[in-house]
Amino acid sequence: MFALTKKVAIVTGASSGIGRATAVLFAKQGAKVVVAARRQAELDALVAEIADQGCNATALAGDVRDEAYAKALVELATREYGGLDIAFNNAGSTGEMGPVSELSLEAFRDTLDINLTSGFLGAKYQVPAMIERGGGSLIFTSSFVGHTVGMPGMVAYAAAKAGLIGLTQVLAAQYGAQGVRVNALLPGGTDTPAATFKTPEEWAFVEGLHALKRVAKPEEIAQSALYLASDASSFTTGAALLADGGVSINRT
Repeated sequence: MFALTKKVAIVTGASSGIGRATAVLFAKQGAKVVVAARRQAELDALVAEIADQGCNATALAGDVRDEAYAKALVELATREYGGLDIAFNNAGSTGEMGPVSELSLEAFRDTLDINLTSGFLGAKYQVPAMIERGGGSLIFTSSFVGHTVGMPGMVAYAAAKAGLIGLTQVLAAQYGAQGVRVNALLPGGTDTPAATFKTPEEWAFVEGLHALKRVAKPEEIAQSALYLASDASSFTTGAALLADGGVSINRT
């Protein structure tokens, strides 16, 4: 049910954290993976690691805010592997944080561009490619922030991630009849290089917000992405799937 044999996948934000773990897992499950991020050296190391495991991957570095890059990723998947079946639009950033009165318009727009506009640009080229294959699975990394919880100081991030859920729902409704499933994955606190919690005090605070009283490993979130990518979720579309360790419901 979770095998991705003969599938072709794009994973953005693949140089570290959730994206990297997901690219490795998709490849282990049989997918041929196009990995995307800004850092070429990290992508090259990831491709080498996947190859060492006897699996297939290729890399293209760029900025997900660039429409030409979104198009080039799909073209690479088609040229190298024959098409596209799965896209995990995972790249994102918390952006500038602080009170709304102190947040610049430039910072707000930049956070929306990297988290939300990038998802639109990805889908613009990924959806037609999936339709050519008879369907596929499109996944966006959203967040519990802006969906179930309002975190002070994260107005731009929350707006962007909430927007991804709206994008998910519309695309799911529009392209379901053509075999394209579209879902949003909402992780909780995760131990990644980009995590905003660094000190022992911050770490303990974030762990305490979760019902499980810990944060996730990237590999745990990757397992949820695999569910959405695979035939195990064949009747799941338009969903905002929480993989948040209970942070959305915890009050203890």
